[in-house]
Amino acid sequence: MRMTKLMEWILVGLLVLSSWIAVLIGKPNYANLNWYYKWFPVIFIFLFAVYAVITVLYRVFTFNNCKAAAIELQNQIKEARADLESKGISFKKQL
Repeated sequence: MRMTKLMEWILVGLLVLSSWIAVLIGKPNYANLNWYYKWFPVIFIFLFAVYAVITVLYRVFTFNNCKAAAIELQNQIKEARADLESKGISFKKQL
C-alpha cells in the first residue's frame, strides 16, 4: 500500500509535534535546545510560508501557455454560443 502525500505530511507533522512537546515538558534533558524548541512553531510557520511563496512564484513564472488549447476553447465557446442562439437565446451585451 502506497502512502499518499497527505499521509506523509501528517506523519512528519506528528513526529515533529511529538518531539517538540517532549522537549517542552522536559523528557529529554537538552538544556541547549530548549530556546530553539520553544520558538519552533513560529520558526516552522515562517519557513513554511517562505517555502509556499517561493513555490507559488516559481510555478507562476514557469507556467506555460498552450496556444492550441486556447484556440480550441475559443472555438468551443463559439459553437456553444451558436447552438444556444439557434435555440432562441440571445447574447446582447448589457451595460
